[in-house]
Amino acid sequence: MRERNDVTAHARAFDRAADVYEAARPSYPQAAVDWLVPSTAKRVLDLGAGTGKLTRLLVDRALDVVAVDPSAQMLGVFERALHGIRTHLGSAEDIPLGDASVDAVVSGQAWHWVDPVRAVPEVARVLRPGGTLGLVWNSRDESVDWVAELGRRIGGDVVYAPANTPPRVGAPFGPLETFAVHWKQELTPEGLLDLVRSRSYFITKEADEQLAVLESVRRLVAEHPSLAGRDTIEMPYITECYRTALPIQNG
Repeated sequence: MRERNDVTAHARAFDRAADVYEAARPSYPQAAVDWLVPSTAKRVLDLGAGTGKLTRLLVDRALDVVAVDPSAQMLGVFERALHGIRTHLGSAEDIPLGDASVDAVVSGQAWHWVDPVRAVPEVARVLRPGGTLGLVWNSRDESVDWVAELGRRIGGDVVYAPANTPPRVGAPFGPLETFAVHWKQELTPEGLLDLVRSRSYFITKEADEQLAVLESVRRLVAEHPSLAGRDTIEMPYITECYRTALPIQNG
């Protein structure tokens, strides 16, 4: 119970940082979206849509997109940036859509917040037979020295699964397929600080702890030979993708 409560507390932290999340968080590579969403899909649910980072790429593919997120604050930012997209308050455990109503469900940077025991059957309910569930995360590439040091300075999030651990899905879905894309996001030094500010494990810290983390990151930017004196910083990411299909005939 304590672990589930920790997850809920971290997930709700984004209510307090919707604008900085929108400003700092990266998008996703188009190659990832093309792999996650079948070319035959027409109506797609962006589950845990947040401020619409992934939604924008779905719209660019001329898909009929509906967005669901548990945070009214995140959806408020979403609606200011994206017009004409249907949005609903809801969660993976309680999706406010009809049975067999979408061809694909995608979830960007969000599946680690859900309770898969409740979410998996709910996603299966709204998917049409043969529909696809696609899950995607942007992970900082800590094989790069300064990125690893950044991770040590800002700490980790205990609610995330260990690295290289596939997400929990399971029946009635088929086996998980995987795909990865390496790419870079260009940031200013202040943008890097905003990226830190957008993390749930930063948002949930006490004010004095937040100040200490930001000061440590400022020192890293000022002193690390790969960062010192630069007006822009390239953050390397590995976008980790997973997809699985609902059988045409359940059972």
